[in-house]
Amino acid sequence: MKRTTLYLVLVVVPLAAPPLRVAARESATIANAKQQIASAVSAAPEDRREQATVLGYDGDGALVELRHGSNEIICIADNPKDERFQVACYHESLEPFMVRGRELRAQGLGSTENMSARHAEADEGRLELPKSPAALYNLGGPLDIYDPETGAVNGGYWVWSIYTPYATEISSGLPTTPQAPGAPWIMRPGTASSHIMIVQPREPKPGSE
Repeated sequence: MKRTTLYLVLVVVPLAAPPLRVAARESATIANAKQQIASAVSAAPEDRREQATVLGYDGDGALVELRHGSNEIICIADNPKDERFQVACYHESLEPFMVRGRELRAQGLGSTENMSARHAEADEGRLELPKSPAALYNLGGPLDIYDPETGAVNGGYWVWSIYTPYATEISSGLPTTPQAPGAPWIMRPGTASSHIMIVQPREPKPGSE
């Protein structure tokens, strides 16, 4: 597959879905492949969507490849079991790290244990990491930003992450906390999953000011 020198990673911050929408989600059927693909690629840059590989869910809820792409981007459709909407796309060099995370999650490891295990495997050279900065794009929000009939996504919030394994605040010059809304910062510095975070600023809730 074609590779580029710099990649951007997007990660979306979860928003709680309204209770009535959660109930509707629990009784909903899994979207068809066309609908899942349409929503999944909405997290990718527009010029990468058409040729991206897309992973989604079959009738039994298992994660499968819905479309084999021809560029460097891999997208994952919204999980129908979740109580909010979320899709993500990332550079193919992150796939070993992502696949291992899914394997450990299936084995029952929680998020902290899962990440620690992957860090240990990467440190020991048993888990391949990106050799260049690699991007993850994450788009999510309440369930009602997504139209299951068309696969269209309207609204939501973004988090962009640029994975730079073992980078630190010193090697990057970035702070470990955001200094202003939407400003970049480095998360988990010095580890195998070190990455630059850029979180889309949120609009204040009515009455919060």
